[in-house]
Amino acid sequence: MSTDEVKVEEKPVFKTVSFQHTSKSANKKRAWKSLKQIVAAERALPWPEDHVHYSSINAPPSFKPAEKFSDLSGLPAPYTDPQTRLRYANKEEYATIISLPMDITAGYLALRGASSIVG
Repeated sequence: MSTDEVKVEEKPVFKTVSFQHTSKSANKKRAWKSLKQIVAAERALPWPEDHVHYSSINAPPSFKPAEKFSDLSGLPAPYTDPQTRLRYANKEEYATIISLPMDITAGYLALRGASSIVG
């Protein structure tokens, strides 16, 4: 086998040097659809009953537990203060939490949608 044959075999079949993309809208800017338009178009399609999509209300529940984030910084929070029930990510945030007045703590809990403070 000569070296010319090897070079021909190494060239991928799917690449054509003379290929030119012919698109009618090559010079036009792409029109982006909003989420509302996408959902409306999705509702118009004939979907099977058990298919899950954006507009389906009866989506199955997640098997993963909900991820918890810090009320102060938004970082993943592995800790919860038992007295105020605020979530925190590190010791600096905990020091801030224990120095907060109760009305500010209640505000953070209200933002998260948690119930009122017990202690």
